[in-house]
Amino acid sequence: MTASRLCGVGDLAVGEARRFDAGGVQICLVRCSDGFRAVADTCSHEDFSLSEGAVDPDACEIECWKHGSAFSLLDGEPLTLPATRPVAVYEVLVDGTDVSVVLP
Repeated sequence: MTASRLCGVGDLAVGEARRFDAGGVQICLVRCSDGFRAVADTCSHEDFSLSEGAVDPDACEIECWKHGSAFSLLDGEPLTLPATRPVAVYEVLVDGTDVSVVLP
């Protein structure tokens, strides 16, 4: 497992999502009310970027902008249809002012 730096702590506001490419893996990094969360950036329903969707920072959820499937950023589980499969979740490390993701 390796950690890849994505950004600085101050680069994302609470409720903001951004796409990063870390070691060939497309990551959707989100700043929730309680910290940073990372999931695979591609919706499990169809091939659309989750980082372009709406974020609920208090519930720690993101909604795919294309078809409206919502996902938990805690465990990747789909919360609404049409998605029925979870998205991958990645461990996030915050070290000082750096935000990194741990890749398998």
